Amino acid sequence: MAKLFGFSIDDSQKKSKSIVSPVPPSNEDGVDHYVSSGFYGQYVDIEGVYRTEYDLIRRYREMALHPECDAAIEDVVNEAIVSDLYDSPIEIELSNVNASDKLKDKIRDEFKGIKEMMDFDKKSHEILRNWYVDGRLYYHKVIDLKRPQDGIQEIRYIDPMKMRFVRQEKKNKNNSGGVVVKGPLDAKMGQKAAFPEIEEYYLFTPKPSYPTGGVFDGGGKQSIKIAKDAITYVTSGLFDRNKGTCLSYMHKAIKALNQLRMIEDSLVIYRLSRAPERRIFYIDVGNLPKVKAEQYLKEVMSRYRNKLVYNAQTGEVRDDRKFMSMLEDFWLPRREGGRGTEITTLPGGQNLGELADIEYFQKKLYRALGVPESRIANDGGFNLGRSSEILRDELKFSKFVGRLRKRFANLFSDMLRTQLILKNIVAPEDWDSISDHIQYDFLYDNQFAELKETELLNERLGILATMEPYIGRFYSAEFARKKVLRQTEQEIIEIDQQIKREIEDGTIPDPAMVDPVTGEPLGMEGDPNTMGELPAEPEVAPTQKQMGADIKKAEI
Repeated sequence: MAKLFGFSIDDSQKKSKSIVSPVPPSNEDGVDHYVSSGFYGQYVDIEGVYRTEYDLIRRYREMALHPECDAAIEDVVNEAIVSDLYDSPIEIELSNVNASDKLKDKIRDEFKGIKEMMDFDKKSHEILRNWYVDGRLYYHKVIDLKRPQDGIQEIRYIDPMKMRFVRQEKKNKNNSGGVVVKGPLDAKMGQKAAFPEIEEYYLFTPKPSYPTGGVFDGGGKQSIKIAKDAITYVTSGLFDRNKGTCLSYMHKAIKALNQLRMIEDSLVIYRLSRAPERRIFYIDVGNLPKVKAEQYLKEVMSRYRNKLVYNAQTGEVRDDRKFMSMLEDFWLPRREGGRGTEITTLPGGQNLGELADIEYFQKKLYRALGVPESRIANDGGFNLGRSSEILRDELKFSKFVGRLRKRFANLFSDMLRTQLILKNIVAPEDWDSISDHIQYDFLYDNQFAELKETELLNERLGILATMEPYIGRFYSAEFARKKVLRQTEQEIIEIDQQIKREIEDGTIPDPAMVDPVTGEPLGMEGDPNTMGELPAEPEVAPTQKQMGADIKKAEI
């Protein structure tokens, strides 16, 4: 077995050898590219699959160059990745992670370092577009093999046409496939069952020879085996499980785009051929023989034919009698006994301005790519109404973009896992417990979602105003901020710091200097009207005993 290039992260908590299963590891990525084993060596018996993936990626990239597809892709990418002057397109959210603040700060710093190595803030649009079109994304995590504790040193993009993910059955010491173990039923009978043990790695081909030919082999000179942990691999989540091939989001639009191209070409051909009005010449040839009749017809054609040619380069209009066009006029011979020579007109097409078919296939293409049909009409204005006026297509599109972001965020999860484990910030077994709680917050720029968020905020403030008398008795302030206002831990820290800074700057009054009953500010230094004065004591109604004493004094 040839040694793999790259590095591998081993889990300190090895699984027990008694825990076995005939089912291979999770196949959610749809890859079933198994390597067969031969007597003289190993070879990859998946040439057809490789050729299919290669051709698929080429087709996806050709489709992306079509104007309608490019416009739909730009709509998707612009909604998923929002470029802003001050904010990064994506931030990490750790409010649900059960860890110390110090560990959270280290995770945020490493995440920021990964984005800087990828130059994600500047290249985010291109990165997500490549992933959306190709349906897969490969990155090589380069480390210093002598000092792996320094973490990832460089992140390099790999063309999907040059990389393949492969699963291989391991051999045991007896050179027989599979690992011999006892199953739950076989243990009673004393029999042994052989279950396969799977090895996963990547094949990198610097110069793929497809589509002209070539061989991808596991131990050959053309391909290089790379360890699984050294590569970050993110798929679209769409798979053809019959062929074991990863698909792109462009795959559903292949038929729609071909139909749109054909209907456009046929419309152009029809308009060019049916636009001019043609003349039909019925020439009386009498009783002339066939050869002489044809010669006479040609003489008449050359005598009366006058073709005007426009030269687009010089702007000249000239008379050209050398070339004949069968798209303009028709010359038909007529025998004696007919109506003689006659000239009629063949009218041009009457329905050349209809574009209903083109619009139908354009909408079909947009639906296949998940983009609302309403975005095709560029002549209409943009109206921001209430959330009740939002089209269902826009709501579905917003959810579709959210799923894309969720899937694309696996890119950062894999890189962050490698970085934290190599730098001994997190142990491999601890990463499994915190990875599910790490979220990624994308910058949002969907106007319809903004309207929805505004109305939700108004509802939350209304609930908060209703809850205010009960805060301190039945509800805590932290509960109201997290459950009602939906503020994360990081947002709570930032808001508290902003409030403290604004109080010090005098932007907002100090709550300690505000009357809790009336809400008016108390006397503060620098106010000439209230400087040095104490708040007046409230008047107290005299008691009955005091009133009786006052009456006795008056009588005396």
